[in-house]
Parts: sequence; C-alpha cells; structure tokens
Amino acid sequence: MVLVTGGTGLVGSHLLYFLLKKEEHVRAIHRKNSNLEGVKRIFSAYTSSAEAYFNKVEWVEADILDIPALSKAFLGIEKVYHCAALINFEAKNYKLLKKVNIEGTANVINLSLSNKIEKFCYVSSVAVFGNALNNELITEETAWNPEDDNSVYAITKFGAEMEVWRGAQEGLKTVIVNPGLILGSAPNGDGSSFIVSIGASGIPYYPSGGMGVVDVEDVAKAMILLMNSTIENRQYILVGNNILYKELISKLAQRFHKKPPTKKLSSNVMLFLSALEWFFARIFGWSQKLQNHNVKSMFKKSFYDASRIQKDLDFKFTHIDETLDRIAKFHSENTSEN
Repeated sequence: MVLVTGGTGLVGSHLLYFLLKKEEHVRAIHRKNSNLEGVKRIFSAYTSSAEAYFNKVEWVEADILDIPALSKAFLGIEKVYHCAALINFEAKNYKLLKKVNIEGTANVINLSLSNKIEKFCYVSSVAVFGNALNNELITEETAWNPEDDNSVYAITKFGAEMEVWRGAQEGLKTVIVNPGLILGSAPNGDGSSFIVSIGASGIPYYPSGGMGVVDVEDVAKAMILLMNSTIENRQYILVGNNILYKELISKLAQRFHKKPPTKKLSSNVMLFLSALEWFFARIFGWSQKLQNHNVKSMFKKSFYDASRIQKDLDFKFTHIDETLDRIAKFHSENTSEN
C-alpha cells in the first residue's frame, strides 16, 4: 500500500487519481477541515466514476505535525508520496512555514525510516535552486545561495529537502521532484488558479518576467514513474515549458475570449505599491498580497533545464497548449456550476 500526504492539494489530488488508475492500494491523510469534495471534483474531470474512485482511497484523518495519528497512518505502508506543504510567502508566517514544511517533513522521514519504507518521493520546488549566470538555464546542479533574496517559502522548502537527504543518508531510498509553476485544475481553487483568473479577466497589463511551468498531470506521472524505477537518491526538475508571463496570460486570454495584455507593468510602480501595502499591513494587521520578493520575481526570467528526467526516463512533457485547453475547460465548467 502507498501513502499520500497532501492528498487534497493540487498535486496530491491528481496523483491519487493516477495511482488508482494503476490499481494501486492507496491511503491518503487529510486534516480535519480538508475539502474532500474538491478531490471528487478533480476525479470527475477524468472519469464518470469519480465517486467509485474516491471510495477506493483509504482516507485517514491525520496531520504531519501530529505524530501519534501519523504513526497509525504508516501501518502497512510500503511507499510514501509526500506532497503536503504550506505555500505562503509572508515573512510573518515563517515560523508556521518552518513548522509545517521542515518539521512536518522530518516527521514523515523519521516514520519512513522506522517503518522501513521501500521508497520515498518528495514534492519540492524549483525555488530551492540558485540563480544561473549569463542567462543560462537553471539545472539540478545550480546551487542554492543562502545570501540571495530568498522567500521564506523557498527557505523552508530547502530545509525540507535537507531532511529528505538526511533520510537518504540513513538508508531511505528517495527521489525528489522540483516542479516549476504547476498548471492544473485545483480542487480548492488554489495553485495556478490566480494565473487562470488573470487570463480569464482580460487584464490589459503584464509583467516582463517569465517562468518554467509544468502540467500537474506530468508531475503526477513523473512521480509514479520514478517510484517504480530503480532510480534512487536523485532529484529532478519538472518544467515542460519556459514561457514569458505575457505569452502565458495571452494564451489564457485567448481561451476565455478576452483581449491579450498589451501594457507592460512598471517594476518600480509595483515595488512602490508593495512597500505601501507593507506599511498599511503593519499598521492595520492586514495580510500582504504584494510581497516584495514575489513582485521582483514577476520581472525576472527564471528558466529551467528539465533534460535530466527526459534522459533518465525518456519522459515527454505535455505541450502547454494542451494543458491550457484542459484548464480553461475545467474552469469554465466549474464556474458555470457555481
């Protein structure tokens, strides 16, 4: 039996479907207030038997910070897919991010070691890599630089990776995947939904940067292939396309019958707005949306080399147009239902 943490999230929900499709026996943990109906909605995009697929999952209420409950979830498990994580970029939430992403991963690693798990897969992020020089593509060998302006999220994902590598040193067979911006239908309206919303709204502005993106289905399929291979103690960048934000938003706008963006955002104006929002957030206790680090990333081109997994597994990434067609269809159907 396989265990999936974070089964109600973007990656976890799609991973569950593909594991069930391969007739794996699956146990998934969820927190008390998790939206399980969102997982059914994801399944329904793949099959008319969504309810039957959902009922094949052995759902266990547990939290990666609740060791007693988590220990019970590990009984009889052979493989672990660790997808659970907190995604947040606000500096004030660093302690919570550290607790969930680092301490939570340490708990999962420790239980994997004590239960002699056969193999472990961790969903990390391209945020853990450093910046490439001379506009070169970022690879798995591009070292993390602690002196860079790293987000609190990136810092905790890097710390989580260190826990995974510790597990590997102690005898746990591991693989790590590092997805770029994951494009896919999200069960709870999270993940890449904000990008979809921008495209669907027809906003005329665009930032000048670019990013590596990947289809959520490719992430799930790559994870399963790696776990069923003899590969161990190795990590893989998962990026199907390197694309400018203008092109990505334009492609989405086209699918929602909106005009593509034509006006370039000013980085100086956006940074000023970020500073202004930070000031008022401090005074009134608001949650800051325009994080300085995120604003800077909007105007930065971060492109990645995913050739390692293409060579090692002969892996083929989904073309971005196919991905966006599917996302737009799912978004339109679910918007019309609400």
